[in-house]
Parts: sequence; C-alpha cells; structure tokens
Amino acid sequence: MASWCVRAVRQSYSLVASPAIIRASPRLLCTATQQKNGHGSEEEAERPEQSAAEKTLIEEKTQLEEQLKGMTEKYKRALADTENLRTRSQKMIEDAKLYGIQGFCKDLLEVADILEKATESVPKEEVTSQNPHLKNLYDGLVMTEVQIQKVFTKHGLVKLNPDGQKFDPYEHEALFHAPVEGKEAGTVAVVTKVGYKLHGRTLRPALVGVAKAP
Repeated sequence: MASWCVRAVRQSYSLVASPAIIRASPRLLCTATQQKNGHGSEEEAERPEQSAAEKTLIEEKTQLEEQLKGMTEKYKRALADTENLRTRSQKMIEDAKLYGIQGFCKDLLEVADILEKATESVPKEEVTSQNPHLKNLYDGLVMTEVQIQKVFTKHGLVKLNPDGQKFDPYEHEALFHAPVEGKEAGTVAVVTKVGYKLHGRTLRPALVGVAKAP
C-alpha cells in the first residue's frame, strides 16, 4: 500500500514537470494576453463611436436651444403687439366716447351763437319793469343761454373768449392784424366769434382780430 502511494506521487510530479505542459504555458499566456488586448481594442474602437454620438447630441441640443430662443422672441413680440393693439383699441373706444358727440355739438354751437347775439342786441336801458314784455323775453333768453352753457360744460364743451389773451394759432383764427391802441402786439384785440373746445380739443377756433405793432 505504501509503495503504491509513492508511485502515485512520483507520477503526479512527473506530470506537472512535463515539458509539454511547460511549452504550452507560454501559449496560454499569449492567448490570455491577446484576449485582454483584444478587449481593450474593442473599448478603444467604441470610444470614437461614443464621441460621435455625443457630438450629435450636442449639435441637436444647440439647435433646440436656438429654436427655443427664436420661439421665445416671437412669443414676446406677439405679446407686445397684442398689448399695443389692446391699448390702441382702448384709446379709440375712449376717444369715441369723448368725441362721438362733436358733430352734434357743432350743430348746437350755432344755436348758442344765436342766443348770444339775441341777448346782446337787446338795449339794456329798456329792460325795466316798465317794459315787462321785453324784460321777460330778455330774462328768458339769458336763462336759456346760461342753461345751454351748463349743458355744454357737463359734456366737456368749454367756451373760448380770448379777448386780451396771447394769440394762439391752435385755438384762434386771425381774421385781421391791425395796430390797436392800448393793446400789446400779438394779443387778441377783437373777438368776432367765440370758440369752443371739447375735452381739451379745439372744436371751433375763436375768430379774432390781432393787434400788431404800429
């Protein structure tokens, strides 16, 4: 039994120390090295592909960012245009409310002019209690004129009587220029017809005579 064990040990040692196995070992090492190197080369081959993919993604990202920027600018411009349109529309509505009655006001100005001329034509010295009919007529004309001016004021229509004021071409229309004693040059010397403004806008300029230097 002991001799069999000795022979088995010797055979195992000879098998391990066999030249064939020793010669095969470098081949195995070379194969393992090649496999390792081959795996590394595959990784290196994949890296350019990954770099190209990353470059593509970056380009797509840049394009999307530019498109987003362009859409954002268009959206902001659209908002600004909409706000401007809303503001203009609101202004037009407000102007229509304020100045929509200017045609009607112009027609009433002629009535106001007639009332003014009628009251001015009545001799003041004859308006007495001794002449009741004329007095009642005159008082009625004055009351009517006062009332119509109140209605004008209520709707933003204001009378322009620029006697003695500086001539303003936006509110006055000069019929003549003449030297007038006691009047400074460039001022209104005579008011032929009063003017009117509707909510600050000249509806009818006052017809005036302007004083000039002698």
